[in-house]
Amino acid sequence: MGNETSLRSEGAGTRSLLVGVIGHVDHGKTALVRALTGTETDRLKEEQERGVSIVPGFALLPVPGGEIDLVDLPGHERFVRAMVSGATGMRAVLLAVDVREGVRPQTVEHLEIARLIGVRRGVVALTKCDLVAPDAARERAAEVAALVAAAGFDEVAVVETSVLRDQGLDDLRTRLAALLDGAGSPDDGYPYLPIDRVFTRPGFGTVVTGTLRRGPLAVGDSLVVAPTELKAAVRSLQIHGRAVQAAEPGRRTAVALRGVELSDLKRGQALAPAGLLVPSDWLDVELSAARNAPSPLAGGARLRLLVGTTEAEVRLRLLDRDELAPGETALAQLHCAEPVAVPARDPFILRLDSPSLTVGGGRVLDPASHRRKRHDPRLLADLRAIAAGRPADTLLIRLRQAGGAGAGLPDLARLVGIAPDRVRRRLTELGAREAGGRFVGPEAFAAMRGRALQVLASYHRDRPIEHGLALPRLAPLLRTDDAVAEAVLRDLVAAGEVAQDQTVFRLADFDPARNASEVVEVLEALFRRGGLTPPDEAEAVGRDTRRAEAMAYLVRAGILIRALDRVQRRTIVFHRDAVEQAKATLADAFAGSPGFLAREAGAVLGISRKFSIPLLEHLDAARFTRRTGDTRVLVEAGPGAANPS
Repeated sequence: MGNETSLRSEGAGTRSLLVGVIGHVDHGKTALVRALTGTETDRLKEEQERGVSIVPGFALLPVPGGEIDLVDLPGHERFVRAMVSGATGMRAVLLAVDVREGVRPQTVEHLEIARLIGVRRGVVALTKCDLVAPDAARERAAEVAALVAAAGFDEVAVVETSVLRDQGLDDLRTRLAALLDGAGSPDDGYPYLPIDRVFTRPGFGTVVTGTLRRGPLAVGDSLVVAPTELKAAVRSLQIHGRAVQAAEPGRRTAVALRGVELSDLKRGQALAPAGLLVPSDWLDVELSAARNAPSPLAGGARLRLLVGTTEAEVRLRLLDRDELAPGETALAQLHCAEPVAVPARDPFILRLDSPSLTVGGGRVLDPASHRRKRHDPRLLADLRAIAAGRPADTLLIRLRQAGGAGAGLPDLARLVGIAPDRVRRRLTELGAREAGGRFVGPEAFAAMRGRALQVLASYHRDRPIEHGLALPRLAPLLRTDDAVAEAVLRDLVAAGEVAQDQTVFRLADFDPARNASEVVEVLEALFRRGGLTPPDEAEAVGRDTRRAEAMAYLVRAGILIRALDRVQRRTIVFHRDAVEQAKATLADAFAGSPGFLAREAGAVLGISRKFSIPLLEHLDAARFTRRTGDTRVLVEAGPGAANPS
């Protein structure tokens, strides 16, 4: 829907690609990387003594047109977890297969892990080909090519190699360089770096390393350490030992941090801008069961989640079935034993602890979810649409779910895993309206516009003499708050469909004066005839709701004046003409007088105390008279007294 490049773009700068070097233990991965790059990726003494990789090792391979970041991933079954964390951000694989041993269990598992996290491109290096006859190497190459194709990979070249004879290495470099075509790392507008190592270095202080993803990172950037929310700043950056001012997504990056101590950091945390990663107990996911799983994945199973460099115990909750057969895909939730903070669309792997085995993997759909209702058709349809991976569709789905309440920009940005400024622009393009710090979708906003018009029309029909409705009364009727309701009404006012009279809103073509009914005229005439001895308000209105509305209208319009007797705690309603006549009579009778009593005023006006006291208190409030003790004086005598400002 629309132009997705407004939300995401491909990384710029030097072309680079993170390639995971995978394969069974002792199939020659580390030797192959050393022969290609000159780098020894077995850094640890234990690794060198045992001859196996325990943690991922990293090496840079310059090729025509760019650079390849090779990640030598541990092959032994005990170290598969390290392999998965090292695979964070990899977009292609270099599969090493010993020509003599061929495909082994970890070969299959590594390919399945790559498939589960969405990797479909790569190159196969058939190693140690100097130890077999050419015909045997060709047969093994055909066997491995068939396996890779069956695993769902794109067309993958198989290169026969020998590091001892320098056989096939130039061809392998060329094949790896070809993977750069179309390999730009997606740029979501913000940096995300899962931490895989933490250490200190003289002159640099606290340093973390990881594969930078999602967006560029520059010296001076402010970040938080998720899920702790500790604040940190980028002091300096290095890529393969080279100091840089900025790093592009897809690169292995060392980040020296200011503002945090070594003890604050550990593997499994991540760097990101504030607000984009939040700890959550529930993740909505699209899950695929491993094709080689020994049995279906059952709902309720306890599993080990591997996402980024984070590991967490989770319980599986399938949303549309009770179990997931090998090779099948379904929508599910992961209930985490401890909160995890990951971005949307991140790949993950699920493993059993005993026996240690990869059983599934997929992508995070909603990284800050809650317990969902199972077998809910609307929810399942929404999650399937989100799983399709179009951020604009995902935004519209969440806005529709939020309805008139709207959704906050940080929540929307987290849901699509894209920087807030880009999401804001896309929301505007999609027709969403911002109000009170939240965005309301175009469908919900249009529905509220229509409902506002219906509410006002109904109100005018039922109360033809009322001027309209104030915002605090309208908002609940629109099922939203004042900020969103006001945005809806402002839009209607701008469109000329609604008019505003001070704090009251009405339909533009509604005229309350034109709708004055016979009831209003009858009620007004009743009080006009009553003069200074008007009828009792309760008796005049009775139980007739239309008369009650007419009374409210006449008082609000100033045609009738409700005067209060504070002593007797009662009100008398006078017609304004009677009040004006009383003012004129009092002005004539007491002009120049030093003062007059209430009973004297009543005598002049010809009314009893029941009517004179509330009338005089009204005139005091209107500053026509001023009371001092038991006497009153005219504030302004003469013609102006009868009509004071």
